[in-house]
Amino acid sequence: MSAKELLSKIEEKMDKTLASTKREFSELRSGRANPKMVEGIRVNYYGTPTLLREIATIGVPEAKLIVINPYDPSAVKEIEKAILQSELGITPMTDGKIIRLVVPALSQERREELVKIVKKVAEENKVSIRTIRRDAKDEIKKLEKDKVISEDDRFQADDKVQKLTDKYCAEIDKLLEEKEKDLKDF
Repeated sequence: MSAKELLSKIEEKMDKTLASTKREFSELRSGRANPKMVEGIRVNYYGTPTLLREIATIGVPEAKLIVINPYDPSAVKEIEKAILQSELGITPMTDGKIIRLVVPALSQERREELVKIVKKVAEENKVSIRTIRRDAKDEIKKLEKDKVISEDDRFQADDKVQKLTDKYCAEIDKLLEEKEKDLKDF
């Protein structure tokens, strides 16, 4: 593997970490109804943990309402149970076929709690980025040791890895700042 291929692989891993951060932030409730808040909830569907989005349609007809329409009406009870067990903090209302989630306005205490969660998620993902950097540097040293690349190439590759790390950590910080503002302003 050349240094160029390694850098490409590293950037791909960092991209995935950034995408994971975006996904996790979108699943956190900010006072507005958003289908992504519930899509990732796992429901015990006939003994198999299944994502909610795979067994129901999820709609947002109003700014404060999420409507979940299961494909199989017998799954309504399990979906309700999964929603109650999730960290969503919303009690589902059902008419036997359709589940409605009214997204209440966030209290100041809940906003502060969510900001802490967002910061924790951001830090975990930045740690992942730094772990990718550490592994990449080890791999680069190994390439130099195996005489695949020169010492100059190693220094250049290390520099590029550090620039990628800085870039992705800055993007996570930017996402964090936006999410914090979203949580505090709504």
